[in-house]
Amino acid sequence: MKRNIIITGGAGFIGSHVVRLFVNKYPEYNIINLDKLTYAGNLANLKDIEDKPNYKFVKMDICDFEAFYQLMQDEKIDGIIHLAAESHVDRSIKDPFTFARTNVMGTLSLLQAAKLYWESQPTPYVVEHEMADGSKLKAQSRFYHISTDEVYGALEMNRPEGIEPPFKTVASSEGHKAYGDEFFYETTKYNPHSPYSAAKASSDHFVRAYHDTYGMPTIVTNCSNNYGPYQFPEKLIPLFINNIRHRKPLPVYGKGENVRDWLYVEDHARAIDIIFHNGKIAETYNIGGFNEWKNIDIIKTIIKTVDIALGRVELTEEQQKMNSSWLMAHGSLPDEMFPDMSLITYVTDRLGHDARYAIDSTKLQKELGWEPSLQFEEGIEKTVRWYLDNQDWMDNVTSGDYQKYYEEMYK
Repeated sequence: MKRNIIITGGAGFIGSHVVRLFVNKYPEYNIINLDKLTYAGNLANLKDIEDKPNYKFVKMDICDFEAFYQLMQDEKIDGIIHLAAESHVDRSIKDPFTFARTNVMGTLSLLQAAKLYWESQPTPYVVEHEMADGSKLKAQSRFYHISTDEVYGALEMNRPEGIEPPFKTVASSEGHKAYGDEFFYETTKYNPHSPYSAAKASSDHFVRAYHDTYGMPTIVTNCSNNYGPYQFPEKLIPLFINNIRHRKPLPVYGKGENVRDWLYVEDHARAIDIIFHNGKIAETYNIGGFNEWKNIDIIKTIIKTVDIALGRVELTEEQQKMNSSWLMAHGSLPDEMFPDMSLITYVTDRLGHDARYAIDSTKLQKELGWEPSLQFEEGIEKTVRWYLDNQDWMDNVTSGDYQKYYEEMYK
């Protein structure tokens, strides 16, 4: 089936994985990667598919309504997967206006352009494509908006010692714990605590309003923290991998007790694929890793994985036969074995730092059959190996303005 799909933010971290998946999996689709190429957008993320015949890149600001509306018409767009967003909480605290402009007004710009184009069709919200043989093919339009679990606010960490979680998947780590009795559900009321999450919450409301008011076919998903290759190193995991490599301090907010739910980015891309094609219109789906970790425990796992990969720790002959993810999940390697534990540096806690995020994804699991595929230790080993094997990519994105930002943020 022919489809013409725009993926916004497709040069970014999550977006590049979604673009790659769609371009490779659906050669009959025309995939347009629309990105403004701000600091976190990098076309080097997509070098492997840039010459594919079903792929096109368009440099554009999602706030440019007129240009986007023209693109909708020129390309006969029937699907939008909207990932473009300012997403770093620390940056939102310093510059909330940029987050409101991009995340709220940018989303509104896309919605209005899509509404005008799709309502102009002979059958509203159905786009007709002419095939090579002269036949006509009709495609139901769809606006899929990717959001965050941070719109829900924070959960109480009333089980700091950890308890047996109420749900598990094939990706659940051995000894995996939950740090509270409550979870984020699709019905959880919004309660954003940062300018970033407030802007994303507002954009979510606009998407739902366009369905309820105009009948636009929309879907919203709220996802937990992602990690994996091509993530800009302002985020915890790539930042710390790079700092450990260079033996720079590892800035840890507060006591490092804050809890997050972690998901390998390729698993998120798979979920987006499934939901775009099979999700119910006007529904919300939570996408999570069923995988709660305290920040300090993640940091120690990263240190151990990097130190093993770089040969900075002496392992027994038996341990050397095991991969590091198995050792992390099943081994009892004491912190004292690892020289880079000394890099941990506690800094003043972030303003309004939410204590705990934890998503319940059982709706997506039961209705559409998705669940994450990698245990966190496996995903971390793959992620560490990628960054160490792609040091040119990391060195390129951490030069220039990044250094100024880093010094300002963690001074």
